[in-house]
Amino acid sequence: MKIKIQLFLLLILFCIPASQAQIDARMHLNLPELNGYMTLKCDFHMHTVFSDGLVWPPVRVDEAWREGLDAISITDHIEYLPHKEDVKVNHNRSYELAIGRARDLGLILIKGTEITRDMPPGHLNAIFIVDVNPLDVKSWKKALQAAKDQGGFIFFNHPTFPHPQRIAEWFPEHQQLYELGLINGIEVVNTATYYPEAHQWCIDKELAMIASSDVHAPTGMDYDIHNGEHRPMTLVFAAERTQSGILEALQQRRSVAYYEDKLVGTKALLEPLFKNSIDISCKDLKIVGRNRAFIPIRNNTDIPFKLVLEHKIEELGCPLEIELAANRTTMLSIRPSSNELSGKKWIRIPYTVENLLVKPDTGLSTEFKIEIEFFPANE
Repeated sequence: MKIKIQLFLLLILFCIPASQAQIDARMHLNLPELNGYMTLKCDFHMHTVFSDGLVWPPVRVDEAWREGLDAISITDHIEYLPHKEDVKVNHNRSYELAIGRARDLGLILIKGTEITRDMPPGHLNAIFIVDVNPLDVKSWKKALQAAKDQGGFIFFNHPTFPHPQRIAEWFPEHQQLYELGLINGIEVVNTATYYPEAHQWCIDKELAMIASSDVHAPTGMDYDIHNGEHRPMTLVFAAERTQSGILEALQQRRSVAYYEDKLVGTKALLEPLFKNSIDISCKDLKIVGRNRAFIPIRNNTDIPFKLVLEHKIEELGCPLEIELAANRTTMLSIRPSSNELSGKKWIRIPYTVENLLVKPDTGLSTEFKIEIEFFPANE
């Protein structure tokens, strides 16, 4: 019996560090930087037991830290409280319970809430607020004005819900809020759903683009995190890793929606992001006749880029499709279209990056500019 107890204690001794190491392991998301700004990974929409979520508030902090995020906002509903018989109603309590854990882990926790009304205006998140309680009023206009008065940033959630026909519609009420400065952004992605109409609204109205998990269950129940799946998140390009830095970036619309292997934004942001993500090595490229040559393109990020040739070019044959695998070097195969080309030429190879959406369902148009020295086959 004594030997068995000793073996049991040894088992516990060796198992605890392994278990603790698993708990304390943080993912590192390798994502592109924007010139002059740091890329912060953010999720501004999630729930706990203080509304209709299924976890205690500090759990949201632990999940976000392990998944490599920099900032989150817990946005429990004001009006929808299905657990109120079990959890005392206090609209600020989820933040109060989570902030200590966030400080311990170095995670930025932004106070927020979800204003939950029928359509119109639907559901809106107010983040960067000071006190949720003044937003708990009958009039949704007064609730949103109270958020603005506190310096809050307000965005329109999942624009097809709770619309009766489940369509994205910009109501006159939304236009009124927009003109009053009470809508500053829109979720162009919520969970796994992309809203092309919202993407266009953000472009037309110069609003920040947001992607959110809107998670209610533990994130591991919704996403296969250990096999590389990630929650939707907003990439914020901030001058500093602080709440004020994130708020300034959102106010200046320096944000991109990231979900699955897609980025949703504007050309002004996605074009430099793509160029900052890749390195092309093709110095002193020489081709004789119609021999094939290979151009190494290194993708330095966790996002695979899916490229489609926009049109054929006169001098070269190029792949109609190519994928630049994440954190890999991919060879772009090219072949002259004639044996008689000679001399140095700058060649532009035009591709569309299909998973970088600069407009609704429209990929980023880009090109690789390559200098090649051609030699005729008979020399």
